[in-house]
Amino acid sequence: MTNVSVLSRVDIFMELKKTQLELVASICEEKTYQQGDLIFAEHTTGDELYVIAEGEVHIQVDPAFVKGGGGGGLQTIAILRRGQSFGEVALVDQGIRSAAARSAANNTQLLVIPREKLMLLCDTYPQLGYRLMRNLAEDLAQKMRNVDLQIRGHLIWGQQQAEEPADD
Repeated sequence: MTNVSVLSRVDIFMELKKTQLELVASICEEKTYQQGDLIFAEHTTGDELYVIAEGEVHIQVDPAFVKGGGGGGLQTIAILRRGQSFGEVALVDQGIRSAAARSAANNTQLLVIPREKLMLLCDTYPQLGYRLMRNLAEDLAQKMRNVDLQIRGHLIWGQQQAEEPADD
């Protein structure tokens, strides 16, 4: 599968023309990870977007980073597969990563897209930039909605457990 065909299946590159996808593909770096390999750590800076060409990636958080968070090790909050992207927030703010990413399968193949090169493409080709940024905003909004639902579910579930009478 070519990088163009991989990118064409990713939501944030939806509706890009073939020539625009070829431009994005030209700045991709291919990397392969084995099961358990750390792609990036939580609370580190980032400036790359990742697209899964093959394999599986777990997005994980460490509850110990949250004040009052218990132990128990890393918690997987998302499982991503072929055609999905991650690291999008780094494209927007180049801030600290809110989670870690770890390969969950052998021979996980990723397309790595550097922020600087992608922003140059967006500046040089405004139609590509507009479409990409619109798609990126939609993708991030959907992910925020999913997290909101998870938080609500956790709050409701936790509240229900606290209200249940103890078995005697």
